[in-house]
Amino acid sequence: MQNTGKLRVAVNGYSVIVKRVADAVALQPDMEVAGIADVAADWRIAVAAQRGFGIFAANTAAGDAIRAAGLPVSGGLSDLLAVADVVVDATPKAIATANIAAYRSAGLKFIVQGGEKHASTGHSFVAEASYLTALNRQSTRVVSCNTTSIVRTLTALKQAGLLLKARGVLLRRATDPWESHQGGIMNTLVPELSIPSHHGPEAQSVDPEIDLVTMAVKVPQTLGHLHYWSVTLTRPSDREEILRAFRASSRILLLRGDAGLGALNTVQEWVQNTRCPRADPCEVAVWENMLTLQDDDLF
Repeated sequence: MQNTGKLRVAVNGYSVIVKRVADAVALQPDMEVAGIADVAADWRIAVAAQRGFGIFAANTAAGDAIRAAGLPVSGGLSDLLAVADVVVDATPKAIATANIAAYRSAGLKFIVQGGEKHASTGHSFVAEASYLTALNRQSTRVVSCNTTSIVRTLTALKQAGLLLKARGVLLRRATDPWESHQGGIMNTLVPELSIPSHHGPEAQSVDPEIDLVTMAVKVPQTLGHLHYWSVTLTRPSDREEILRAFRASSRILLLRGDAGLGALNTVQEWVQNTRCPRADPCEVAVWENMLTLQDDDLF
């Protein structure tokens, strides 16, 4: 790979998360995708090839399967690491832990995703809360989408001096839409049987000062996640102060349910038509007309 002077980002695992990361990297003027490593040989890796990304096989069997599918293979994972400056790993849960030794041996900085434990890097990342402590580290872990939402919204209240403690219920989509034909749930609800759910401690790995408890349940849909929060404020407040706190964040999007956006499907359709590719909003959507205050409690 010719050295262009740009930061070369290796992508290991062309999954739901990292296909978005790869596209974002390709848009940066000072970065480029060094290549994509995966074990898949189906339409997913074909899309990566169509986008012009170099394809690398995560193992020998994957290389044979990718070639058999008629796609070019530029080498193995070690070949990709040799031409990279940093790695973004979104391989399935716990696999990244086994890859970390290879990244460290190659002297590469790396990012893993929320399926891995905080201890795998010793640092958990949400830009609003832990950006500065991520600087100059060898590695970090980007927490899950649910946890990112928690940290973004509660940090907005914390930075306004309003957050005392928070208790939340998370209604989680059962699976990713592209694989819902293979599994998921139907005609039932599946609670996470431990309280707090893993999201609370995960958010506290980003900001240990946040006092929160989470409960979670999987629901039979794949559009997105929905959170309910009961927040004890440091003092009585009013709606306008709460809205100012949320508006101060670049990663919170205030919507009105009484403007035709009263459900996940309508919000997704609006986002898909107005804002972001793949119907991915860059922000946490908050229904501002639902905000309810009772003394020093915010719901």
